[in-house]
Amino acid sequence: MKLIESEQAVCLEPPGQADAVVIWLHGLGADGHDFVPVVPWLKLPPQLAVRFIFPQAPVRPVTVNNGWPMRAWYDILSMGQGREIDEASLQQSVEQIGALVAEQIAGGIAPERILLVGFSQGGAVAYQLGLSYPQGLAGVAALSTYLATDPAPKLRREVDFSLWIAHGLVDDVVPYALGENALQRLQSLGFSPQWQSYPMAHEVCADEITDLGLWINARLDPNQL
Repeated sequence: MKLIESEQAVCLEPPGQADAVVIWLHGLGADGHDFVPVVPWLKLPPQLAVRFIFPQAPVRPVTVNNGWPMRAWYDILSMGQGREIDEASLQQSVEQIGALVAEQIAGGIAPERILLVGFSQGGAVAYQLGLSYPQGLAGVAALSTYLATDPAPKLRREVDFSLWIAHGLVDDVVPYALGENALQRLQSLGFSPQWQSYPMAHEVCADEITDLGLWINARLDPNQL
């Protein structure tokens, strides 16, 4: 795959013409390079012509980190079992990634061939956008994350919209309970998310990446739909 870098995103282009896109959002303090090395471990079949886009969050002060500037999709005002966040900066990031999705659609990628994957803060943005985007996307993979706001007002309930949620059993940054709360909230709203837990902290592990690859393949391989 060909690596293309810019200030806005890191992109991996398939050898041929892309017909599907995975947009993968990093966590707090990381950047668009964070998950690039993971792609080969997804073990996607070569016939899937997938473009991977790893957007970069803007640099902004983060309140819970003593106001230090870092790449962050939104400001976090307080931690704990819940999260107090700045919803305005979250919405700015939702609009940033929404514009990227719209750009891919304008370039010929069908909405149902676009997946959002997000880790931690990136997962919260993926939830927010994927559940409200006006055109039905293929799904959202939410890794070690939580629902930052109540998604009820704009929910998508298409039968073919898929949610895959993964969380570490000993996550010391985003408590396991927050992942479970998101699962239960989504179930109460009529979704049937796939839920996976792993014996890990706030990270990804080999088994999780293998399972994520199987989910991506199932969503994007026409023979499996």
